[in-house]
Amino acid sequence: MKKSQNIEELLVGFSGNVPARENIISNAEAKLSKLLPSDFKELLKISNGGEGNIGNQYLIIWAIEELAAYNEQYEVAKYAPGLLVFGSNGGGEAYAFDYRIGSCSGVVKIPFVGMTLQYAEDFAPNFIDFLRRLRNEK
Repeated sequence: MKKSQNIEELLVGFSGNVPARENIISNAEAKLSKLLPSDFKELLKISNGGEGNIGNQYLIIWAIEELAAYNEQYEVAKYAPGLLVFGSNGGGEAYAFDYRIGSCSGVVKIPFVGMTLQYAEDFAPNFIDFLRRLRNEK
């Protein structure tokens, strides 16, 4: 449970939704045809998305049931194939899991406007480090 405790500590200031049930997470993975990172699934079991401050940074995480629809609406597969957007900074930048090598290789930051892989910026090697980086950024 160490990961859950770390995630909960990192989420101070974040207004989360009710936890996602295991079957909802499994159904979403099937619909997305992707296995979500285990640390992200730990978050979903604590809070199924939400928004608020992580340190000095604002973060919106979409609920698991919204991932497929939002990725379709933003045409992520067309403009940034291999990425799965899971939220944003509440402004012009999206946060996404990078599946370009098949399995998830980390979190990237990419602009919503002008979304192309050319502008995908490596942000963290995994979801928990993503939260840590947000918490520590000024």
